[in-house]
Amino acid sequence: MASIHRLRPPVPESSELHDRAVDNLRFIRETMEAATSFTAVSGWGQVIVGITALITAGIATTLAQPEAWLVLWLAEALLAVTIIIAATVRKARAASMPLFSAPARKFVFSFLPPLIAGALLTLVLYQAGATNMIQGMWLLLFGTGIVTGGAFSVRIVPIIGMCFMVLGGMALLCPAAWNTWFMAAGFGVLNIICGVLIARRHGG
Repeated sequence: MASIHRLRPPVPESSELHDRAVDNLRFIRETMEAATSFTAVSGWGQVIVGITALITAGIATTLAQPEAWLVLWLAEALLAVTIIIAATVRKARAASMPLFSAPARKFVFSFLPPLIAGALLTLVLYQAGATNMIQGMWLLLFGTGIVTGGAFSVRIVPIIGMCFMVLGGMALLCPAAWNTWFMAAGFGVLNIICGVLIARRHGG
């Protein structure tokens, strides 16, 4: 007489193993994300910003009042930020790149502190009547922000940042009459060079 073997019920999937697998996958994804560079910055956006900065520098040479000069360049800074944000969002969407990845957050958080320091020092220098030092300070701290933020971006970015810092140091040591030319060289020419290199090597 054949014996009847009772079938064993299937072993339920262990929730502990499942959770561990999910944690491992999350760790791998975050590690790979952190190892990548932030390349969503638009090169063509920087080229446009460089062109507007050259136009602003040309207008600035006709202004005699420091207040008018300061208002003009602050307006240019606001325009530049708007252009860069719009161009970066457009590039990221076109390439299906995340805007808020780990490298992007590191880039922003490293880039912002020097800019905030620059904004506060601008107010202090203006109140002290030392407006001829603002240009060099802007170039120096902007370059510092690019160097620190550029550690999480492509190689050309921190190099351009160091060039900004050199221009800023020179502007602080050279006659004040040269300041507008240093601004044109930095925010104009350097932005155009960096933008073209990024656009050609990193997809626009």
